[in-house]
Amino acid sequence: MPTTKKTLMFLSSFFTSLGSFIVICSILGTQAWITSTIAVRDSASNGSIFITYGLFRGESSQELSHGLAEPNKNFAVLGILNNSSQKTLHLVTILFLVLSLLTSLLSSGFTFYNSISNPYQTFLGPMGVYTWNGLSASFVFVTMILFVANTQSNLLSEELSHMLYPTTASKGTTHSYGYSFWLILLIILLNIVTVTIIIFYQKARYQRKQEQRKPMEYAPRDGILF
Repeated sequence: MPTTKKTLMFLSSFFTSLGSFIVICSILGTQAWITSTIAVRDSASNGSIFITYGLFRGESSQELSHGLAEPNKNFAVLGILNNSSQKTLHLVTILFLVLSLLTSLLSSGFTFYNSISNPYQTFLGPMGVYTWNGLSASFVFVTMILFVANTQSNLLSEELSHMLYPTTASKGTTHSYGYSFWLILLIILLNIVTVTIIIFYQKARYQRKQEQRKPMEYAPRDGILF
């Protein structure tokens, strides 16, 4: 059975890993990743299109100074995109976030297992926790980079606007990233905290072993023989 100190420290890591898993689930299901404001101006209308979306669902609206605005629209991001580079990159973004979700789940399992037992296999111990948290943080960071690249460089919002309002011509776009996007930083922080807790545990364990060796190292030879 593990010591009380080990149980408490690995349980703490379990809760941070579980927190990371829950946050990833929440940002997968929300659509507050980004709000894009697209200026439109042509002979029939003049104003802005507002598009708020996440990885799967979104909502759009129009505000026109003149011309007839269409009703608000709810849409599926992947459903309205054609087989384009924007859709491909968006799918890759989702894939990396799902991989981060799976590695966070594995980290939760490993930390909980270590809180109730002393595994013989090295990878089932702290090494496995380091691996899964490192991968989770890496995957979610790549997700962040890919999403920004798809919106800023690959013009994802403009493509969505064109599919939703094919008769309007965009004249400029500004982006505002929502709380779902910035929660990615919280996921990375939780991964770092999980690893830090295990590092402190291993450091304390190493120091305790060193202290247990010292009496034997400095004991008289006669005392050791008898």
